[in-house]
Formats: sequence, C-alpha cells, structure tokens
Amino acid sequence: MTQPLLVIAAGGTGGHMFPAQALAEKMLRGGWRVKLSTDERGARYTGGFPHSVEIEQVASATFARGGVLANAMVPLRILGGVLAAIRNFRRDRPKAVVGFGGYPSIPALAAAWVMNLPRMIHEQNGVLGRVNQVFARRVAAVACGTWPTDLPEGVKGIHTGNPVRGAIAAKAGAPYIPPGAYPMSILVIGGSQGARALSDTVPPAIAALPLDMVKNLRVAHQARDEDQARVTDFYAEHGIRAEVEPFFHDVPTRMSEAQLVIARAGASTVADLSVIGRPAILIPYPHATADHQTANARGLSEADAAVLIPESKLDVATLSEHIGAILSDAAAATQMARAALTVGRPDATDRLADMVITLAEGQAGTDEA
Repeated sequence: MTQPLLVIAAGGTGGHMFPAQALAEKMLRGGWRVKLSTDERGARYTGGFPHSVEIEQVASATFARGGVLANAMVPLRILGGVLAAIRNFRRDRPKAVVGFGGYPSIPALAAAWVMNLPRMIHEQNGVLGRVNQVFARRVAAVACGTWPTDLPEGVKGIHTGNPVRGAIAAKAGAPYIPPGAYPMSILVIGGSQGARALSDTVPPAIAALPLDMVKNLRVAHQARDEDQARVTDFYAEHGIRAEVEPFFHDVPTRMSEAQLVIARAGASTVADLSVIGRPAILIPYPHATADHQTANARGLSEADAAVLIPESKLDVATLSEHIGAILSDAAAATQMARAALTVGRPDATDRLADMVITLAEGQAGTDEA
C-alpha cells in the first residue's frame, strides 16, 4: 500500500518551523511520507527535522526586503515557485498540504489552491500573519495555536494549540524545583528579532538583585552575535555565572531546569512554557506584525503564570523588581509554574494531525490544475 504524502509549507523562523517539525514527526510515526516545501532561507532552519523528511526548495520572495528593483522581481519569483510546486505535485501528488505561514509557504499553498488539493493552514500567533491572511479564505480549515485568534470576518478557526517539538513534549509537566537558597537557573531567550533590548536590560537587572540571591544564580542568555561579547563581559565583571550564546540547541532541557524564564512572547516560546510549566517574565517584541506577541502572551498573563512587561515600560529597576519578587517567593513561583500548565495544550500535535487526516479523507481534489 502506497504511503500517503503530506506536504508541509513553512517559512524560515522558529515560530513557523517548530510546529511544522512537530507535525512532521507525528505524521511520520503514523505511516505518512512527509515533504517540507520551503525556500533557500527556510532550508537553513531544517536541521531538527527527521532525516526522512524530504526538503523541497522552491523560489519565493517578500516585498518586505530589498529595494525597488528587488521588489519588482517578487511576483516573478513567486510565480516561478508556484509553477515549480505544481510540477512537483503532479509528479508526486500529496494527500494534503498544510501551510504554517511565512512567505516561503506561498508557492505550495498557491499550487494546492490552483490544483484543488486538500489544504489547510495553521496560525501560531493570536493575529494571522500576512500570508495566512491571504489564504484563510482559500483553505478548508484554519487551525489556531493561540486562542482567541483574530480571524477575518466569516472565517472560523479551530483551536488546536501550538504543536511542540518532541524534545519539549518529553519534558511536559516536568517537576518544578522552586527557588531557594541553593543554585538557581534563569533562562533568557530573545528570539531571532529584538533580542538586543533583553541584552541591554536583563544583565544589569540581575546584577541589581541582592547579593545573597545573585551568588546562587546561573544564567543562560541567548544574545545576538554582535552582543555576545559585551553581555558575556558584563556578567563576568559582576561575578554572575553565565553562558551567553547566539543559540541554544538544548532549550527544552534548560527550560525544564529553570526557576525563571525571561523571554519575548513568540508563539513557540509561549507554547513551550505552557507545556513544560515554568514561571516567566514576557516582554513582547513591539514591532511584531499587529502586535501579535502581546496577544500571544495574554493567556499566560491572565492565568498569573507570567508577568507581562511592554517594552515601552521596560527598565532595569522594574525588571529587577519582578525577578526578585519571583525568586524570593517559592510558593508564588510554584503556583506560576502550575498555572502555566493550565494554559498549555500538550496534545496540540495530535489535534492537528487529526485535522490533517480528516482533511485528506474528506476531500478528493482534482488531478488537473
């Protein structure tokens, strides 16, 4: 019996790729073949995908980068990518196509629409991204990672939650060790955009804590390449034990061991926090499209699992006060960790996989474009 084929279309950021990877892992275990359709930029972020996932690179582009000449070429590049995707689908016809957003997902979703293939999208954030806005009315279903999600009028969403990678799922509900007079860990993750504000503010905020607390701290701080040296030097000069790296490959382990997480409010980070269950201070990236990171953080904030600080109100004294308050109150920190778990949907991957199977069984599509 021929294995059914799922094509996953995703862009080149962790917010798009992590839930796509989780779905790929699940569908492979269910006996499906999986292909990832992305562009050259997206292909650089595929290291965590199972080796059996075939990576298909197709041309895509965005108007958000480049000058006038580059923007003039965008429609041609996208058209070329769509035509390539159509050729690929005719040669190896998918049973379903799932888009996770980002401009690299345009060619596969557009080709599926042209060919009337079973198709759906998953939106990680509380506000639809630009590409998902375009396709929301052109797919059979819209799965929502954050709830509620701001959807176009007449479009209904299904709350699946945000799928998390297997390494995160393996740490689901890991026991929380509350803060105390012993070694404690703080994890600082800023995402690929806007990490500088955290690098400017978090180190001095930690240094301003009482000395008895600082001496017990270990900090794992994700900083951009250009900030790594100065952040490392600051921690060292203030006697704070810290690892400063542009990227941590073991975030699931570090998060499960942390007493506190300080982070932006990307959809994947919020999902990871709610599945593992950890107290957090969230500082949404203010330049995110339609301020979607604030929408992402709302669930944890309203559940009293996270302190939400808009960047406009972020300063060293305020951040230090919140860090100190959490790390000096073991009972309150433990309650935050428990509250985070009430927001999570650890079965999000299963929910999304069920939607894909229903989609594939319920729509036949046509062979001709």
